Amino acid sequence: MEASPEYTEWGGQLVLVRRRPPPPPGLGEALKAGLRRSCACSLQGTWAQLQALFPAVHWLRQYRPREALVGDVMSGLVIGIILVPQAIAYSLLAGLQPIYSLYTSFFANLIYFLMGTSRHVSVGIFSLLCLMVGQVVDRELLLAGFDPAQDGLEPGANRSSLNGSAAALVLGLQDCARDCYAIRVATALTLVAGLYQVLMGILGLGFVSAYLSQPLLDGFAMGASVTILTSQLRHLLGVRVPRHQGPGLVVSTWLSLLRSAGQANLCDVLTSAVCLAVLLAAKELSDRFRHRLRVPLPAELLVIVVATIVSHLGQFHERFGSSVAGNIPTGFMAPRVPDAGLMWRVALDAASLALVGSAFSISLAEMFARSHGYAVRANQELLAVGCCNVLPAFFQGFATSAALAKSLVKTATGCHTQLSSVVSAAVVLMVLLVLAPLFRDLQRSVLACVIVISLRGALRKVRDVPRLWRLSPADALVWVATAATCVLVSTEAGLLAGVLFSLLSLAGRTRHPRTALLARAGGSSFYGDPAEFEGLAPEPGVQVFRFTGPLYYANKDFFLQSLYSLTGLDVGYAVARRKERGPGEGAGEGDPVGGRDPGSGSGAASLVPAVTHFHAVVIDCAPLLFLDVAGLATLQELHRDYGALGISLLLACCNPSVTDTLRRGGFLGEDQGDVAEDGQLFPSVHCAVQAARARHQELAAANSIL
Repeated sequence: MEASPEYTEWGGQLVLVRRRPPPPPGLGEALKAGLRRSCACSLQGTWAQLQALFPAVHWLRQYRPREALVGDVMSGLVIGIILVPQAIAYSLLAGLQPIYSLYTSFFANLIYFLMGTSRHVSVGIFSLLCLMVGQVVDRELLLAGFDPAQDGLEPGANRSSLNGSAAALVLGLQDCARDCYAIRVATALTLVAGLYQVLMGILGLGFVSAYLSQPLLDGFAMGASVTILTSQLRHLLGVRVPRHQGPGLVVSTWLSLLRSAGQANLCDVLTSAVCLAVLLAAKELSDRFRHRLRVPLPAELLVIVVATIVSHLGQFHERFGSSVAGNIPTGFMAPRVPDAGLMWRVALDAASLALVGSAFSISLAEMFARSHGYAVRANQELLAVGCCNVLPAFFQGFATSAALAKSLVKTATGCHTQLSSVVSAAVVLMVLLVLAPLFRDLQRSVLACVIVISLRGALRKVRDVPRLWRLSPADALVWVATAATCVLVSTEAGLLAGVLFSLLSLAGRTRHPRTALLARAGGSSFYGDPAEFEGLAPEPGVQVFRFTGPLYYANKDFFLQSLYSLTGLDVGYAVARRKERGPGEGAGEGDPVGGRDPGSGSGAASLVPAVTHFHAVVIDCAPLLFLDVAGLATLQELHRDYGALGISLLLACCNPSVTDTLRRGGFLGEDQGDVAEDGQLFPSVHCAVQAARARHQELAAANSIL
């Protein structure tokens, strides 16, 4: 970059001189340079790439056991103890057997330990993703001829009405029972979602999840939690109702529950009431005394252990028909490639699953990184979470992401690094190899209680809506629209509605940004909005206009209307009338602002004065983030029209992006040193006003001489 003089004298004052940027490289040179960087191979570069892909390789070499080991082991044990009952319970949401949730938790902890950049996030099964997986599994089971309302352990539940038919041969069901087909659907869905996330990470699309705003995610969590609560009521009551699909799932399920309420299993109802009371009391005590408790109370584990013992001794399944978890095998199953045909069928469902999982994982990783003073890489987080889905899909695992509740517990129990995830995986492994069969007589109503209690945090978010409305009505509308659509239509529709409402709110804010004519504070160089500051006086003969937003195709008309209304001159209409009347006549007293007649009833129908009271217009471009083609054309038309009336149009405080757009669009000269550019762009509003006054004085002096 060529150096330029630091300052230049102009009018007795020091002004800034722009530097000349280097010429941009051609397309061929840029491609060659990129290929050289990507194809360059060295030992140091390979090691750096390995560390970037597996951050554990880097931080393990710097690990300090004396400072971090105790905290990591303690947090890992606590998370493992919490994870086991939640994994078994969340299998109900996904419509799968409990063993698959344990597989998922084991592999996800190990993979994120190697690839994650967050030190505190806990990755594993997540209730919202389990719900989304379960909805897809139920739909595919129904299409395959199975009854999704039946549990796999019940007689006849593992038989399809299509077995032996042509449809069964097409779907490949002749040797596959209900549970087998359900996990095939789940693994195919998980693999596609993981591939989406890995591809997003490779392409550097980690920023995409940032477009899912916090109000959208909170509203989605609230709506999905209501759906989860509704889906678990049948287990809490011990009734058999059809598992509805499609729009209106929540409403249809509630109607079915009301019709079947008289068939409730008394044993399940009493068990649910007792477990809910105990879990709620334990959670309230934990929240109240959380500062005194070194380790949170493992209420879920205690309830599950006691409930399993009572159910086994009381023979609740045999005597009262209470639904139980059933046989949970030990060990690992042989890896299996997910079904390619099913992957095509669920490709669209996997997109929303990948987006939700990515958004929650990245937002949680960034939240904990900010609170603990380190940085995470969004693209690497996508790769890590994607691999937590891709690899377990070959070992009968299903979708995972970061979970807030377990991450908070992990932080509270002294976690320092992701070594705690290895400890949690070891706890899950012990259950997989030894303890899993002990949960055979665990009632499903108890598992449903664990799920319902885990929704407390999401359901409580409804209390934030009044505060959110006071802060930003647009964000509150996004929250309500997302939650309502999730409940009344479906979770996928809720996510789509949230994205659309977020984009509309963003467009609405940029569609009508705030505008003002600035005035000067005494003899200083400060220019502000008179509606915001007192004691400001307008600059004689110069109108300083501020537009606090980007100038693009959607708000260019509002930009012009605001400028014309505040300055009192519709320059486009004035130029047109001048052409009609002839070059010797100015704007008449009946010329309306905005090209509308005063009798049209518009509030903008101010009259254009016969002689304008200003000779220059300065646009404060500091809030102008960017220009598109329509915005550039608007400025070009303004420059031409103002010039036809002898009024100068000057731009102040343009950022480099806006300046580059103006130059490439022909608004300025191609060379930065052009007189045209130096006479139109200024580093501050005060410089532009001073230049306009000096130019006007020169013209006035020249006219007086003539």
